[in-house]
Amino acid sequence: MPETTRRRALQVAGLAMAAAAVPAGEAAAAPRRPRGRIDTHHHAVPPRMREWAVEQGLLPPTGGPSWAQWTLPSTLRTMNANGIAAGVASAPVPAEVFLDRGIAASGVQVCNESLAELVREHPTRFGFFANVAMLHPDLAVRQLAHALDDLGADGVLLNTSAAGHYLGEPMFDPLWAELDKRRAVVFVHPVAPKGLPEAPGVGDWLADYLLDTTRTALNLIAAGTLDRYPRVSVVLSHGGGFLPYMAGRAERSAREDGGPLPARMRPALRRFHYDTALPVSPYAAPSLIAAVGADRVLFGTDWPANSAREVALNTRDLDRDPVLDERAHRAVDRGNALRLLPRLAERLT
Repeated sequence: MPETTRRRALQVAGLAMAAAAVPAGEAAAAPRRPRGRIDTHHHAVPPRMREWAVEQGLLPPTGGPSWAQWTLPSTLRTMNANGIAAGVASAPVPAEVFLDRGIAASGVQVCNESLAELVREHPTRFGFFANVAMLHPDLAVRQLAHALDDLGADGVLLNTSAAGHYLGEPMFDPLWAELDKRRAVVFVHPVAPKGLPEAPGVGDWLADYLLDTTRTALNLIAAGTLDRYPRVSVVLSHGGGFLPYMAGRAERSAREDGGPLPARMRPALRRFHYDTALPVSPYAAPSLIAAVGADRVLFGTDWPANSAREVALNTRDLDRDPVLDERAHRAVDRGNALRLLPRLAERLT
């Protein structure tokens, strides 16, 4: 038996013995951990943003999807119940919504000002990732500057693809250059791949979002974007999609097919950050941590696309995950985000 496998078996056995020693009724309790988590995958739809979405026909006047019925009281209740000190709010509006340049200018402004207002009113509970009009890169550069310089954004949200264009394509180079100059953080949020037929009974959020994250990550590696713009920090949603788990296949591509991917994927994998909103526990965490290390992983809930019940269950499972030791939990829960997001860190520490 390889040493790593033997060590893992001993760890599991030790955990089982410890669980057996705990009195009945206490065995299911999650270990106590310090409060103060920072949720980097945290969505918000403040009233002004919702009004704009209704005006554009993106949301119905009443009802609509659960995530669109965001309220501040329910958000703070969910955060408090799960030891979340702060959420980095974002609004993953599909880039195609901003196809018209006029709507791109006014709509992005509404989204960013709405989130900035939320942060101003609750500076120790929220940060935000700004929107930009991806399909208008020259406009996106100006919007990025305004968001970072004037509105105090912690970074920018980019969709995995925009009208079928992936983030490593040359059309986005002006935006990457500006992001690099500013040492900015990019939160990459998925959309469904363009033109992909639906799998009956399988929602696009279940597999297609993960596929698009994987496609854009591989595209960034293959195009050399990460090498040309080394000062940009890129956060991949949902544990990186399938990327950490198919890296061996990418290495095979370089060896056998002369593909543009690097012969060794591990340095490329550690170029990204990953959030836990897959959720990663219990299934994906062993592969993710083995591939990139706990210092590249950020706590994330996907609230309110995930209900309060799901946030609680996913957080509990993460707390119980034996792959993460106490040091790793502290890093994932809070430490990594504080290091990555200095503006938020300054308000929290």
